[in-house]
Amino acid sequence: MSPASQLDPLSDFGFLLKDVTRLYARNFERHAAALGLTLARCRVLSHLRRNEGVCQARLADLSETDPMTLGRLLIRMEIEGLVERREDPDDRRAHRLVLGEAARPLLAQIDRLALRARTDALGGLVETERTALAAILQKIRADLDGLLQARHQRPPAALPPAPEGVESKRSPC
Repeated sequence: MSPASQLDPLSDFGFLLKDVTRLYARNFERHAAALGLTLARCRVLSHLRRNEGVCQARLADLSETDPMTLGRLLIRMEIEGLVERREDPDDRRAHRLVLGEAARPLLAQIDRLALRARTDALGGLVETERTALAAILQKIRADLDGLLQARHQRPPAALPPAPEGVESKRSPC
């Protein structure tokens, strides 16, 4: 444990959040592999369900998938009837993505996998802790989203000086 984290238990917040996310994803992948699914396919279909009619570039951003990788994935998913490309009524050169009929039963399986992964991850928490955790994470997300939305309007504030006696090295997380 670093000296900074002994003084401030939140100094490793970013690392902790990333570790939880990584482990949660690996556990989800473990369950999905049993059904022959990949995390990438699940992520793309889940984001598309929430954002039907989105363009491919936006779906790549939402699903955190490299655009080239997403393009190849979408071709396979389109052949399987999971995804359809439709002409954009506002731009004849562009396409909008929607779920294909074959995606509906697959999304039901993905929902069951997500429930199992959530149950695994949150099994050690009582209901009030689960509810509080979700509320806290939603607040953090909203706060960060607000900051990032406003970033075009003003530059970020300078970092506050390090407390006396504490090294000035700050974690990027």
